[in-house]
Amino acid sequence: MNDTTPQARRALVTGGSGGIGAAICRRLAADGFAVFIHANSGLLRAQSLAAELRGQGHTAQALAFDLSDPAATAAAAEELLAGGPIQVLVNNAGLHDDAVFPGMRADQWQRVIDVNLNSFFHLTRPLMLPMIRTRWGRVINITSVAAITGNRGQVNYAAAKGALHAATKSLALEVASRGITVNAVAPGIIATPMSADNFDADAVARLVPMKRAGQPEEVADLVGFLASDQAGYISGQIISINGGMI
Repeated sequence: MNDTTPQARRALVTGGSGGIGAAICRRLAADGFAVFIHANSGLLRAQSLAAELRGQGHTAQALAFDLSDPAATAAAAEELLAGGPIQVLVNNAGLHDDAVFPGMRADQWQRVIDVNLNSFFHLTRPLMLPMIRTRWGRVINITSVAAITGNRGQVNYAAAKGALHAATKSLALEVASRGITVNAVAPGIIATPMSADNFDADAVARLVPMKRAGQPEEVADLVGFLASDQAGYISGQIISINGGMI
C-alpha cells in the first residue's frame, strides 16, 4: 500500500474530547482526514464532536479506552487497524497531578508517568509497522513548555513530557527513511478550562511576553501543518508555541 492522498488517510487524536484535542480534530477533519477521536472519561464529548464533524460532511468516529492500561490499548489498536493503518497519530492525551516534590505521593508520580509517557509506548508501538508499510506517516506528540523550562510542583509532569521529547528525537531517526516524521509540539499557556484553573489574567500577563493565552486553534494549526505533505522534511523537532515565553 502506498496511499498518499489525504482523503484516504486515517488520523487518531488521543484526548480528542479536550480543548486542544477537539481543535486538532476539527483541523484534521477540515484537511480531509478520517478522524478517530479518543477519549477516556469524556466519551460523550467525543461522540458529540464526532457527530458535529459528520454533520459537516467529514468522516469522524469516537472511541474510548484507558491509555494507561496496556491490554485495553492493545485491543483498541487492533480494532482500529482492522480498518486500515493509522497514518497520523497525535499523542495529545495527558494529565497533571501537582505537588511539590518532597510531598509528592508515589501514586501521583506513577499516574502522571503512565498517562503522559507510558501511553506513548502502549499506543504508538502497535501502530508503527502498519504506518511504515504505507511509506507515509506523521507522529505528533503534544508536550509542554514545562518539559523545557521546568515548573514548580510539576516534577512528575515535566519528567514525563521531557522523556517524550527524547523519544520523539529517537523515533524520528528510526523511521525517517520510511517517509514518516515524528515531532513534538510544546504549548505554553493555552486558553482551556485546565489552564484557566491555574493561570489568571495577571499571571498570563506576567509570564507571557505576548500578554495573552494562546488559543487551541493556534496549536491545531501547527499540528495541521505538521500532518501535511508540506511538512515532509521536518522531523525530530520540538516546536514551542507559547507567545514568546522562551
